[in-house]
Order: sequence, then structure tokens, then C-alpha cells
Amino acid sequence: MHAHSWEQQFREVHARGLAAWHTGRRSPATMFGDDDVAFLNSIGCSAQELFDFIDDLEDWGEPELETVLEVQAVRRDYFESVMARQSTGRIVPMSSLPPKSAAVDNISWLPRLIAKARLKLRGEMPPELMYGCGGDRPFLRRMRTTLPAFLKLVWECGDDDRKIVDSVKRTAGLGA
Repeated sequence: MHAHSWEQQFREVHARGLAAWHTGRRSPATMFGDDDVAFLNSIGCSAQELFDFIDDLEDWGEPELETVLEVQAVRRDYFESVMARQSTGRIVPMSSLPPKSAAVDNISWLPRLIAKARLKLRGEMPPELMYGCGGDRPFLRRMRTTLPAFLKLVWECGDDDRKIVDSVKRTAGLGA
């Protein structure tokens, strides 16, 4: 697939999803056709994930398409280069995530968001969980970073939580 063709196709699927949302088709099962689902799967995105982004855009005014496209570009690159376009076939249960109140270095939400970013990278998100939800976005703004930048940071740092925490603290001006 040409490097830019997936982006254009993603924009088209997103636009069809928005149109579906406006006609009342507000579930992953009704928002996207089989071809759109197959395309999304081919770039490491689920219908649920794109549905969540569209639903939040319509309900809360964010995240905008460009942000979603950047997040998906990171996931797609990870899916291709690390996972060799092969799904793990696993969905991690919500019960395995740190609670929202979990903190590291007195920063609540960060342990949970690190776990969510790793699940997003590996395509193992449970359907009731969203990377980039209404809690993640304001948290990342307070930390002076973005959804795609944080996802890329987690990829680059691998399993080194301390490196992620220190980087977030530096970016946020909290010292590291």
C-alpha cells in the first residue's frame, strides 16, 4: 500500500463514520461496512477504536481528525514494524489495568495511561476502554503533550516505566 493511500482511505472511512453517526448509526457494528472494517483491521485499527474517536468528537468536540490520524499512524507503524502485521489475538480485561486513582511520583492517571498506551500499540484494548478518552485528553494537556506524542513515547521507552515517567515530568515542567 502506498504510504499516503492509507491516510486518504482512513480520512474517507472517518468521513463515512461521521455521516453514519449523524444518521443515528451510533455503534461500531452499524457505523462501518465490511470493507471499512477490513481496511481498519489492515492498519491495526478496530471499528470500536474509530467509533470511539468519532463519538467523542461529536459529543465533546475532540479529538479532531488530524489527531486521530496521527495516533493511528503511530499504531500502524508499530503494527507493521514490531508486530509484522500480525494481531496478538488477545484482548486484555479491564480488571488488569491500574485504577484511575493510581499514581506514580504523585501523578494520578499516569500508570493507567501508560498501560492503555501499551494496549493501544499492541491492539489489545477491551471494547469498553479508549486510548484518548475524556480523561486522557485533559491529563495529557496538563502534562503538555499529545495523544500521538505520548503513544510514541511509550513505544520508544518499551517496558521502562521510569523513563516514561521522567520524560512526562520533564515535558510538564515537573522536574525529573
